[in-house]
Amino acid sequence: MNEKEFIAQKEIRLDIFLSEQLDETRNQVDHLIKKGFVTVENKKKAKSGLKLNIGQKVTVQLPQVVKKEALDVDFDVDIVFEDEYFMVLNKPSGVIVHGAASVKEATLVDWLKKQNISLSTISGEERHGIVHRLDKGTSGLMVIAKTNDAHVKLSSQLEDKTMGRYYLAITDLPLKNNITITQPIGRNPNNRLKMGIVPHGKSAKTAFVKLALSKNEQFELIAAKLFTGRTHQIRVHLETIQRHILGDSLYGFKGNTDKIKRVYLHAYCLYLKHPITGEDMKFDVKLPEDMKSFYKDNFDGDDYSEEIDNEFITTKFNNNI
Repeated sequence: MNEKEFIAQKEIRLDIFLSEQLDETRNQVDHLIKKGFVTVENKKKAKSGLKLNIGQKVTVQLPQVVKKEALDVDFDVDIVFEDEYFMVLNKPSGVIVHGAASVKEATLVDWLKKQNISLSTISGEERHGIVHRLDKGTSGLMVIAKTNDAHVKLSSQLEDKTMGRYYLAITDLPLKNNITITQPIGRNPNNRLKMGIVPHGKSAKTAFVKLALSKNEQFELIAAKLFTGRTHQIRVHLETIQRHILGDSLYGFKGNTDKIKRVYLHAYCLYLKHPITGEDMKFDVKLPEDMKSFYKDNFDGDDYSEEIDNEFITTKFNNNI
């Protein structure tokens, strides 16, 4: 155990104070506080939101990291970009990002362990640079930090919205119009597997734009932009207007799930600033084969990317939000 002491020089929340002193994310600091490794004036059970007074002493016990062996991995992940500070991955559908008590299969974190991507941590837990997540069934772009400094700066970009993603999805009915939905999201009280619109949920905002209509006018390729990052946000907000992503039986899709094996949702475009140089960067990855094949069979034109590209989608949102 490594012990550190800090003195508050101004009135400030405990979690913000430690985030500044330790140069760590608030999320990591919250873990440290909840595990009882932080005392204020030698009193246990500190809370993240505690307001410190000038001159108060904060003591932090930094635990040793407990490393876990990686599971055998039977999948590969495409690396879209990599330097010494971070990497951009194209996560395949069907891969869970990180483990939990109920997860028995190999995850993206296991793959990262095999790549020797491992960051130091202040909370005693091994972590692997996960900056943001994607659902198991969702494919597409993710950012992985390779240094603690990069992790802090990339996480800050999520908070101030200088980092973001555009998603492509195929829906079971066309949108009536381009639309922005602002509805609070929380755990569905009637089904713990689902999220839902709940009065006291967390604020959530999603914009949707129409891109291409299928030949029979039943399906539509749409793009979505998140202004917040709630669990299942795109799927929940579409359900509020009686639209569903193909394959998303959890949120109301009633089509042929024998042919459509997963939710047709893909994180297509990612924009951010380089965490060290500040350079504006943008990445995109084409639709995976299952979505691409469905598009070719049901929409005009063999390849959506002939007309629908990064610039086209960005312009669509700029003109409709």
